[in-house]
Amino acid sequence: MSTILHALPDEAADAGPPALRLPFDVAEIDHRPLSTARMTLRPLASSDADDVWEYQRLPEVLRFIPWPEREHDEAIEHTTTRAGMRRLVADGDAIFLAMVFEGRVIGDVMLRVSNVMHACLEIGWVANPAFHGRGLATEAADAALDVAFGRLAAHRVVAHLDARNTASANLCERLGMRREALLLDDEFNDGEWQDTASYGMLRREWRTLRSGRPA
Repeated sequence: MSTILHALPDEAADAGPPALRLPFDVAEIDHRPLSTARMTLRPLASSDADDVWEYQRLPEVLRFIPWPEREHDEAIEHTTTRAGMRRLVADGDAIFLAMVFEGRVIGDVMLRVSNVMHACLEIGWVANPAFHGRGLATEAADAALDVAFGRLAAHRVVAHLDARNTASANLCERLGMRREALLLDDEFNDGEWQDTASYGMLRREWRTLRSGRPA
């Protein structure tokens, strides 16, 4: 189980009104990285660029994420840009947490403010395929949900993914998220229209799931 920052919102808060605990700075996680059963999650750093490049350049990763193909120097710049996104204040702000396993970064998890007014956050993830099949991405995303609902007091967390990405769809379901929509021809990437699958979870659902986990 991951370590949650600060106290959990109580059940009375689930009924509203929405009240995201912002601003949030990832310096909190710098000082106290999240520990899971097998990994550490900490803020993504520009020094992680080479590890990120190992999965950012792979066709099987780019197939489902709307990233362009980048040269190594461009990829370093991209990782540096994402690492510099350290505060959640307003709609569209995002932070990225590096998944550190056996001394290397094997993926990262995003939390983005979708709608402050309605206390909605978006979660996303990407992982090195060399480490697929071990449940590590699920472990990391589960820890990020604890931050979203526990520290940030989100009312709702959503995930939007390429509908062909069955691995991420299965991950959503393992987390306890429900499929809420299939948006046909939602985005035009790689020369074709692509469908988007949307998943969601409410704080009261997360609370119920978490109550069944060992302390």
